[in-house]
Amino acid sequence: MDSTQHVAVIGGGAAGFFAALSAAQHHPNAEVVLFEKSNKLLAKVKVSGGGRCNVTHACFSPAVLAKSYPRGGKQLKKAFSEFHATHTVEWFTTRGVPLKTEEDGRMFPEANTSQAIIDCLMREADSAGIDIRMSSPIREIKPSTSNTGGFDLHGERFDRVIVASGGSPKPTGFDWIRAWGHTISEPVPSLFTFNMPKESVTARMGLVVQDAIVRIQGTKLSHQGPVLITHWGMSGPAVLKLSAWGARELEQRGYSFAIQVNWVGLSNESEVSELMSATAAEAHKKKLVNACPFDLPKNFWQFLLEKSGLDTNTPWMELGKKGRNRLVNILLNDTYQVKGKTTFKEEFVTCGGVALGEVDFKTMQSRVVPGLYFAGEVLDVDGITGGFNFQAAWTTGFVAGQLKG
Repeated sequence: MDSTQHVAVIGGGAAGFFAALSAAQHHPNAEVVLFEKSNKLLAKVKVSGGGRCNVTHACFSPAVLAKSYPRGGKQLKKAFSEFHATHTVEWFTTRGVPLKTEEDGRMFPEANTSQAIIDCLMREADSAGIDIRMSSPIREIKPSTSNTGGFDLHGERFDRVIVASGGSPKPTGFDWIRAWGHTISEPVPSLFTFNMPKESVTARMGLVVQDAIVRIQGTKLSHQGPVLITHWGMSGPAVLKLSAWGARELEQRGYSFAIQVNWVGLSNESEVSELMSATAAEAHKKKLVNACPFDLPKNFWQFLLEKSGLDTNTPWMELGKKGRNRLVNILLNDTYQVKGKTTFKEEFVTCGGVALGEVDFKTMQSRVVPGLYFAGEVLDVDGITGGFNFQAAWTTGFVAGQLKG
């Protein structure tokens, strides 16, 4: 590319910013213009991770990293060979924003605020001379009428265009991309919590069970991890991961299904029985409610005892075989009816977007329209919770910005 060429980036989110910065880095003579439809930049970065920004995940093997994407993992492996979690950490650290790793592998800025990431990206964009245009929605891309080809946006000619406009909850949100001959995998929500309007467990809202196994009955979908009881149902990593892997199937079921929960993270029934026997031997005079053999919040242990029909004041030594079997069953096979979902608008993640086969993930260039590139959630790519969606944004943005092909 020579100094006369213009590059447009559509979308002022994580992928769009990284694409613009990458284009400016790899093509210092090019003029890079970033179009943002709203009056806010990096809105998801701002609110993600409770306002701390879960930048990436401490998974530094591209092959292993790719396994955290229900859709697009195979394709992302190619892009990760160019830019993955190690590069993300280095990129921010060398620009004065060191990252820290939490116990579950999530990585945040040491400053513990998303503003540190926003400020860094804004500084870099300013330094690179990127022309940022706010409140500039792009509703169509026209072929340029110039003899040299390219694209027209708002009556302005560009040689290359990078689309990083994010996901859309409405199929019509992708119509302007369809107009160029691209296939769109219909968008459905991913990463959502389970609503349980008729389940009494919601009265225990705020409690966290650290190691549960949640299965969706009638499917092979299962995930293990923390579960958070909320006033509308259940959330937490195990539930959110299930929602991502089951996004399309659960949408087809109208978000009406049953889940089976193992509250102790142990699949071996005899192991659970042994732990209960040990407690019965050591605390035989103690009431059931006051001696829990498992790592469960006391209030939740009481809830499970009551749900199994047991008197919480019964001493352990008086718990008969029937009572023990009922308790084992509810610990390993507790069931709940899910009716609906809750998504967080600011952190909305979609399953769906530009069909993966129509994009070359070594360059992020369209296989349908030369000179058109894609990055971020506009693609049919989405990751589980834990920083994986931002990593896909940094990676695809970086690769698209190289403007290869």
